[in-house]
Amino acid sequence: MKVEGGLRCLDGAGWWQVYDADMTDIIAAVDRVLPGVREDLAALVKIPSVSSQAEHVDDVRRSAQFVADKLAEIGCPQVEVVSEGGHPAVIGRFPAPEGAPTVTLYAHHDVQPTGDPDAWTSAPFTPTEREGRLFARGSADDKGGVGVHLAALRAFDGKPPVGVNLFIEGEEEIGSPSLPALFAKHGDKLACDVFLIADSGNWAVGEPAFTTALRGMATLDVEVATLDHGLHSGQYGGVVPDALMALTRLLATLHDDAGSVAVAGLKHAGPQDLDYPEERLRAEAAPLDGVDLIGTGTLTHRMWHQPAITVIGIDTTPVGQSSNTLIPSARARISVRLAPGDDPENAHRVVAEHLTGHAPWGAHVTVTPIEGGRPVSLELEGPVADAADAAWTEGFGVAPVRMGMGGSIPLTQEFRDLHPNAQVLITAVVDPDSRMHGIDESLDLGDFAKACRSEALFLARLAEVSLR
Repeated sequence: MKVEGGLRCLDGAGWWQVYDADMTDIIAAVDRVLPGVREDLAALVKIPSVSSQAEHVDDVRRSAQFVADKLAEIGCPQVEVVSEGGHPAVIGRFPAPEGAPTVTLYAHHDVQPTGDPDAWTSAPFTPTEREGRLFARGSADDKGGVGVHLAALRAFDGKPPVGVNLFIEGEEEIGSPSLPALFAKHGDKLACDVFLIADSGNWAVGEPAFTTALRGMATLDVEVATLDHGLHSGQYGGVVPDALMALTRLLATLHDDAGSVAVAGLKHAGPQDLDYPEERLRAEAAPLDGVDLIGTGTLTHRMWHQPAITVIGIDTTPVGQSSNTLIPSARARISVRLAPGDDPENAHRVVAEHLTGHAPWGAHVTVTPIEGGRPVSLELEGPVADAADAAWTEGFGVAPVRMGMGGSIPLTQEFRDLHPNAQVLITAVVDPDSRMHGIDESLDLGDFAKACRSEALFLARLAEVSLR
């Protein structure tokens, strides 16, 4: 290795740049490529890659190909679109210079449904900039993460100072059902020293965070039946229970009067030493005036280290089609968030036992497990953590916070099982105002630029870390 004009040249592997201590040249390189990355991000969010809806299957394929094409443009020597019975993912590989570590960069290109398009301030798949934010479905979750990876690689002209694998998934929003098959066939291509997931949340606008705890998830359907067929509500009402009445009473047993989960057997994890004032939560979550918060314990403990249960859908007669009829059967979908230390198999079992054990009036209750993902608890210490802290502090101008996240990233534990020696680092472009999964999802463009700078700085600093 030789040093020339502030750059280090690794003989036989091409140029890679380790700049002065403040790494201002890397920041300048990121800023030069940002306009083009912004254009590509806008083009990507125009593709309605909703993985949960059959009518968008081709759109998910288009978004995967778009990402693959952008990696090829950067000069990625190995790019492929892969599918093992599910939506396509993209794998790209930049081999490591001799002696350098390898990082696998993760994001996902599929998105959530939009909900009512008329409820959006601007069309959900028409990227629109307002007050420093980019509004569109997927702008923050998680096509913004794809953009961060593209920016970091372009800042090095497609010659990163470390080995880089990219895994851009296409079905994260539906629980990654084909992930085991993908890992079985392609997982060796993702072997690395560091696994960087750009799919979590920052502590606040302008304040970065590394996520060290993620809740898991378990989804179930519960169907309640009370009648062989519908009945006249005047003739039999008050004597025979209708299914929706029984279902609502059953669902109410899932929580106590304080709103805490009342299902025995779901686990709780330890406390979180991070203060989240109630005034801030109310400003960010925007409950209506007079609406109480639910649960007990500190707010961060409730959000990150306790189980939560939400009824996310009900199948019954729509109001517009209703009649004076006792409904014979009704179904609800239940989403359970699991504290670190729990697992979806346990959750499916104990929630099913609770529901069947609390059936009102002898109603017939059928519970069907749908999907699950394991929670994660991470240690973030050592040279990789030091390099990350330095990079994100310089990129944002503020030291990153260690925080939990109430949401789930199911592939995290799956990847740890596949490559147990890799250090996992979970970063973000989302902030509390991003409204991911909701109406008017948006990306703070200032924080997007800072995240791009931070990741590029991290790749440079990681090149100086000895992990072998």
